[in-house]
Amino acid sequence: MSAGPSLDDIQVAHRRIAPFIHRTPVMTCAALDKMAGARLYFKCENLQKTGSFKIRGATNAILQLSAAEAARGVVTQSSGNHAAAVSRAAAARGVAAHIVMPKNAPVVKVKAVEGYGGVITFCEPTIEARDAASRRLLEETGGVMVHPYNDRRVIAGQGTAAIELLEDVPDLDMLLVPVSGGGLLSGNAVAATSLRPSVRVIGCEPANADDAYRSLKSKHIEKNATTDTIADGLRAQLCDLTFGIIRERVEEIARVTEQEIVEAMRLLWERMKLVVEPSAAVALAPAIARGIKADGKRVGVLISGGNVELSSLPF
Repeated sequence: MSAGPSLDDIQVAHRRIAPFIHRTPVMTCAALDKMAGARLYFKCENLQKTGSFKIRGATNAILQLSAAEAARGVVTQSSGNHAAAVSRAAAARGVAAHIVMPKNAPVVKVKAVEGYGGVITFCEPTIEARDAASRRLLEETGGVMVHPYNDRRVIAGQGTAAIELLEDVPDLDMLLVPVSGGGLLSGNAVAATSLRPSVRVIGCEPANADDAYRSLKSKHIEKNATTDTIADGLRAQLCDLTFGIIRERVEEIARVTEQEIVEAMRLLWERMKLVVEPSAAVALAPAIARGIKADGKRVGVLISGGNVELSSLPF
C-alpha cells in the first residue's frame, strides 16, 4: 500500500481548510454533453481562491506548521498556481514565502505570486534547476519545504475537491483529473474511490509530456525527455508518493494532443463562459475527443484552474 493520505485525512483536511477556501460550483453544459455522449459535471476550481485548486493543499499544509516552523517561513517550487497558493496561504498566517519559479512562467502567474507577497527566485525551466534553487533557498532561509505534490498534507488538501463534488453529485461513474506531479490526481483518487468504490478515476495528460501514461504502463516512474506542451501547469513529473497512489487507485491515463487541449479550452470559454487555462482543459479533452469509454456515463470533470495569459490566447 502507498503511504498516501487516507479518506479520514482528507475529510479532516476539508474541515480544516473550509473557512479559507471557496466551495466551488459544479456546472453542466448540454452542448458539451452532446459532444461527449455523456453527462458531464464540471467542478470549477478555476473559480477557486487564487484561481486554482492549489489553495486547498497549500492551506492544509501551512495551517499544520508548528509555531517554530512557521517562524522560519516556507519554500516551494512551482510554475505558478502552487506558488500563488503558497504565497496567499503563508500571508494569511503571517509566514514568509520564498518561491522558485521557472523564468518562462506565465506573466499572469508571476504577478499573482508577487501580489500575494511571495519572494520569487527565478531559475531555468528544468526539474533539475528547480530542485537546485529550492535546496539553496532552504539552506539560506532555514525555511520549511511545502512541495507542490510530494507532501501528504498537500495531497490530502487537493483531495477535498472530490469530497465536495461527490456530495453534490454522488452517483458519478467516472472522474477525469489532470495529472502532472500527481498531487491532484492522487488525492482525488483516494477520496473518490473511498467514497464511491465503483467510480473510474482517469488521469488526463498532454501527449507531449506523458510520463504518467508511460509510468502506469511500465509500473515504474518514467521521465520526460521534453515537456513541450501548452499546458504549462502539467510539466512536472511523478514522485514515488504520488505514483504509488496512482498505481493503486487510477484506472488509466488518457493522453491528448495539443490541438485537442486548445479545442477543449475554447469550448469551455465559448459554451460555458468559463475562463480556464490549458492545463485545466486537459481534463475535458479526452471526453470531447471520445478517447475514453464514457458513452451514457455520469462523468466528473475537475477543472483545475483559470490562470491564463489573456494577451496570448492560443485560439
